Amino acid sequence: MKKYIITLVASLLMVQTTFAEGYQLLKPSGVLDVARGVLMESQQVLILDDKIVAIGSATQMNAEIPENYKVIDLEGLTLMPGLIDAHSHVLLHPYNETSWNDQVMKESRAERVARGVIHLKNTLDAGFTSLRDLGSEGAGYADVGLKQALEKGVIPGPSIIVAGRAIVATGSYGPKGFDLSHDIILGAEPADGNDLIRVVRDQIGKGADIIKFYADYRWGPNGEAKPTFSLQEMKTMVEVANSSGRQVVAHSATAEGMRRATLAGVQSIEHGDGGTIETFQLMKEHGVIFCPTVTITESIAEYGGWLKGQGPEPKSVATKKDAMTSALKSGVTICNGSDVGPYTHGDNLRELLIMHEYGLSIEKTLQAATIVGAELMNKKGELGEVKVGYIADLIAVKGNPLENLEVLSDIRMVMQGGEVYK
Repeated sequence: MKKYIITLVASLLMVQTTFAEGYQLLKPSGVLDVARGVLMESQQVLILDDKIVAIGSATQMNAEIPENYKVIDLEGLTLMPGLIDAHSHVLLHPYNETSWNDQVMKESRAERVARGVIHLKNTLDAGFTSLRDLGSEGAGYADVGLKQALEKGVIPGPSIIVAGRAIVATGSYGPKGFDLSHDIILGAEPADGNDLIRVVRDQIGKGADIIKFYADYRWGPNGEAKPTFSLQEMKTMVEVANSSGRQVVAHSATAEGMRRATLAGVQSIEHGDGGTIETFQLMKEHGVIFCPTVTITESIAEYGGWLKGQGPEPKSVATKKDAMTSALKSGVTICNGSDVGPYTHGDNLRELLIMHEYGLSIEKTLQAATIVGAELMNKKGELGEVKVGYIADLIAVKGNPLENLEVLSDIRMVMQGGEVYK
């Protein structure tokens, strides 16, 4: 890029330079402005290498584009930002195929990585160009290895940031229920008190882009969710991670766990089933993003025999709906994070459809999977919109997503970092 002199001309932001190869001109029927909730017609997009360098009408572009460029005809299609799933588990597969316990304890690391390679490809095929992967669930730092393979171009898949092993309070996490004389592989790394400093630093040193901890878990007297770490322990993890330039996310399904995590300074809270209007208002005040993971709740209920639309809703689904209602009333920022893995990779779109069904507007749903997701990928201002200067992670669909989210199930083009994948 340094050898080119790029001048942005007024509001058109056109390119004037000594032109060379590396340019691609995309000609869609419309470009989706997710920030404003508007479909812009008769707009073309010029890509140089991995960045968007100009957006304008055909007339404007004809006056500015170089002689040596490639045209990608997307007539009849809507161009929009690539989708982002901010809560995934690449190294898990559906629980109705193999239970979580058996995946953690019985599947080899090689098998889990092999599955992960397929999961990543299926995700990119579905138009999701970025993932935040929140825990390897007993597979050590295999997620770090997959990320490195993606960056080297060894395998196809979305761009990912990873949490490595994740952190749990001693005695709280599983697998459980086995003879105590055996050393069981845990799904996350236990730590407490001052040892949290060492563990956070160790995970960062081994490649974690973000730190994830479990603010509560199902370890109550009757197996109910109860808080695990104290507020001070959470603050310790956040302080250590933030000092390295990394964010912290918290799994939490109780109001008290969510309260502590919010006050500790996490970037986002995952699940939030027990959240109250007061909890979500506190999150909004502190700028904490809510990741509702509605699809996994419905999926687990379906594995238990529930048929959606038939008979009474399971308590878990009703509780999740109540949490979403409270979150919407509070005005807290909501992201798209599906907890995919326990349900099928590549079906990530389900989260958007269910969030909209639960009351999130189409505009906010699309923003949750683009602009908000970009913030959680630590690429705010670089990703999640079709704008000059942004990374060219783009998809094209037939129809207008602002009118019907279902059109996102038919992905006609996927561009990642300026390269056409599909």
